[in-house]
Amino acid sequence: MTPFDDASGPDFGSPDPAGPPPLTMEERAGVLDDLAELEVFRTLLEPTGIKGIVVDCPDCDEEHHVDWALMQANLRQLLDEGQTGRHEPPFDPNPDDYVSWDYASGYADGVAATAEREEPTGKQGGGRHARDD
Repeated sequence: MTPFDDASGPDFGSPDPAGPPPLTMEERAGVLDDLAELEVFRTLLEPTGIKGIVVDCPDCDEEHHVDWALMQANLRQLLDEGQTGRHEPPFDPNPDDYVSWDYASGYADGVAATAEREEPTGKQGGGRHARDD
């Protein structure tokens, strides 16, 4: 019997076929919230020239500049597979073209607060966070 006679085929060091455990309902809800929030950020910031989000990578202690579409794909992959794959960062990104998640969230909050103050109904409400939607 050769190694290739086995019905499962040869093992070339493939990753664990079971993969990561599925996300909990709470984790899924958080990722769905992040996807919705990301769309708000992109809608507000892309017209100003911002190309995406900058994230600190705990694996390599460097910042990664992730464009809007790639960040969305990463979050969708997290929903589908329970993890994100490694992606090639943009070549020589201009750090001024990317903002942190916290900055984008604060920007969205500011836009929402300004819109609330300018409502024709005259209602004054407290500030709302993008995740409150």
